[in-house]
Amino acid sequence: MEITPPVFQPANRLLHLWRIRLKLWQRNAKDFMYELILHPTALIGGIIVIMYILAALFAPYITSYNPAKGDLRDRLKPPAFMEGGLEKYPLGTDAQGRDLLTRIIFGARISLMVGILSVSISVLIGATLGALAGYYRGKIDALISRFADLLMAFPFLIFAIGVMAFIGSGVSNLIMALIFKGWVEFFRVVRGEMMSEKTQEYVEAAKVTGLGNLAIIVREIFPNIVQSIFVLATLRIGEMIIMEASLSFLGLGIPPAIPAWGSMVSSGRDFMLVAWWVSTLPGIALMILVLSINLFAEGLRDILDPRLKTVA
Repeated sequence: MEITPPVFQPANRLLHLWRIRLKLWQRNAKDFMYELILHPTALIGGIIVIMYILAALFAPYITSYNPAKGDLRDRLKPPAFMEGGLEKYPLGTDAQGRDLLTRIIFGARISLMVGILSVSISVLIGATLGALAGYYRGKIDALISRFADLLMAFPFLIFAIGVMAFIGSGVSNLIMALIFKGWVEFFRVVRGEMMSEKTQEYVEAAKVTGLGNLAIIVREIFPNIVQSIFVLATLRIGEMIIMEASLSFLGLGIPPAIPAWGSMVSSGRDFMLVAWWVSTLPGIALMILVLSINLFAEGLRDILDPRLKTVA
């Protein structure tokens, strides 16, 4: 009878463990999709968000127009469904004769990129600091918490305006301005969850087995609080998109050469009486995206938070 050499046993156990985890992930994904189907508002919101993402990714293939170039002979043309509109401009044109549909599609790229990147980095910073502060407490908790309280004293938009006025406009500067205060809410949530979870019996059991503090935080506690972080992050993407649009509207966010919904709304204010579509349609696109993100996030909270589930 052949005996597997001992050197291969750890590898076999690791492979077996990964197979078990893969089956668990597949089962969880199946259960999640089933519950998402039973939550119509979240499902509709998720589908609309996916459509926005696909449109942003494949923008050059959806439209043949250049979002930065237009024809002044076609300036302020109404949408195709209105009298005087042209079929080649389904949503009309702006004051420079640029196709509005093209600029809205390319503007989705900026909004989604700023929202996702700023939230992702905020989660990384806030969750790390919150885990350290909530688990170790002491001076590190007091120092970070006081700094977070100081930032929370300032309204987000006013704070972002001040930062952008200091560092200047631009995509990277805008993301930095949003991150500078955006991590605070994730810090507070993770800190509170960490303080609660570290007193649970499974954490004491992990300490008895000899696990270090870092291993306990990453392997034992974080899997139990990641759902709250994910739901909050999804909600905050919509908020960051609104912040980006607000700053661009004020001329402090995305440079005018780059199509962004906020700057598009701002540039059409002077033509509201003669060309309402220049400002209105980008604003509607922004509203639909943020509303869909919020609906999807609210559905995620209902699905992922066991405390909200009723027992039949």
